[in-house]
Amino acid sequence: MAWETIEHSHLPIRGLNLHIAYTGPATSTAVVFLHGFPEIWYTWRYQMVAVAAAGFRAIAPDFRGYGLSDQPPEPEKATWKDLIDDLLAILDYLSIPKAFIVAKDFGALPAYSFAVNYPDRVSGVVTLGIPFVPDENSALFTELPEGYYLSRWRVPGRAEADFGRLDVKTVVKNIYILFSGSEFPNAKEDEEIMDLVDPSTPLPPWFSEEDLDVYASLYEKSGFRFALQIPYRSLKELTGIANPKVEVPALLIMGGKDYVLKLPGFEDYIRSGMVKNFVPNLEIKFIEEGNHFVHEQFPDEVNELILKFLKT
Repeated sequence: MAWETIEHSHLPIRGLNLHIAYTGPATSTAVVFLHGFPEIWYTWRYQMVAVAAAGFRAIAPDFRGYGLSDQPPEPEKATWKDLIDDLLAILDYLSIPKAFIVAKDFGALPAYSFAVNYPDRVSGVVTLGIPFVPDENSALFTELPEGYYLSRWRVPGRAEADFGRLDVKTVVKNIYILFSGSEFPNAKEDEEIMDLVDPSTPLPPWFSEEDLDVYASLYEKSGFRFALQIPYRSLKELTGIANPKVEVPALLIMGGKDYVLKLPGFEDYIRSGMVKNFVPNLEIKFIEEGNHFVHEQFPDEVNELILKFLKT
């Protein structure tokens, strides 16, 4: 498989050894891929190969605390600023003056923050599944039902107890199944989030058992301790955006069946173009049959959109 040619390294970044996957010409324009949850670098396998084949340098880190990167000594004290500072340090370490950033899910939050705070280091931003939200007190963080997974996983100890009933592979499988749906992962009062998946439910057809094994092996190494802190238990602490506008060119790719669109006001915020009040140079593209993992579900379509943006 093409992504088996992707190379790997660890970089000494701010006291930790952070893992990066990379491919493509080292002297070419860099494209840095930032993952979400429950993902790691591997989620970008199709996109990395495509941009490298088009002549770009593809780099996909595992965030600190994820995958093959080191765990910080006190994960519960981690902040979003750690991810932003890590990204800056990675670019500096690799002597990359300016890069495109492609981000998925919660990775969009440090990507946009980085673009706001270091616009001279960013050629453009592509996000999938999450638009720019300038206010940490928006509906994304506040107006959620008690049984929604974001609400449940914010409670210290609750997700740990829920996940702890199952092996790591089953937890990752269940999350992929849940997040692939078009409905809110919302539990009843007497249910936990893992209870929402029938054990007989198959994986999505575009996600293989081999893919699941890769994810599971890395979460067996890292665990979920850091992942529950960033993003879930620190969403309300996402601050530091002094200027609410993203001035660099940007592309938002959304699956039309992404459950995120069911968040209060989100679909209207995107489809009406209201988001462009904060990201004026934004292009919005919907893949109408796509879900939250649209880049893995429809990689060819997503790759085409990304490459067109990179070459514009």
